[in-house]
Amino acid sequence: MKLDGIDIDGTLKELESTLASEKDCSPALKSMIGILILIVKLLTNRMGLNSSNSSKPPSSGPNRLKTNKKKSGKKPGGQKGHSGTTLKQINGPDEVEIIQIDRRSIPRGYYKELAPEIRQVFDIDISRNVIEYQAQVLQDENGKRFVAPFPKDVTKAVQYGKTLKAHAVYMSLYQLLPYKRVEEYFTE
Repeated sequence: MKLDGIDIDGTLKELESTLASEKDCSPALKSMIGILILIVKLLTNRMGLNSSNSSKPPSSGPNRLKTNKKKSGKKPGGQKGHSGTTLKQINGPDEVEIIQIDRRSIPRGYYKELAPEIRQVFDIDISRNVIEYQAQVLQDENGKRFVAPFPKDVTKAVQYGKTLKAHAVYMSLYQLLPYKRVEEYFTE
């Protein structure tokens, strides 16, 4: 790397070879100069970082090239004739609510009923699901008890299930919610 016309890499290599051949220097001085060479290398490497070779955002580059977009003459957004994508109605919804017309709000007369106008709302229902395991207990004539074994992942009288634990990890690690907020979420 060159900085103000000085070949930093070449100068450091030359200094390292001179230091290695020097016999009159103490080991402490050699190690201190070695540390200083390492620091200079680290700092010069950091000077060469930009958004294309590091995690720096493009906006942090002082001399970044700004490219002008070519004007197409079209309005922004979807153009006429473009088929967009959206939710599609499904057959067999989970719940159907029939909405009746309030006959008092329309004029008197005889009406023929047509096919209904349909709208669907997609939503999720998060609910608690508690599974109770009841292990059968038998006792023989000598008073010895036999208990059916619980599933291997059911080890306590009350515990959280695998799905709930996975959801907590998702909220914490992927959604980056603080532990306190995850705790509030599950408490509510």
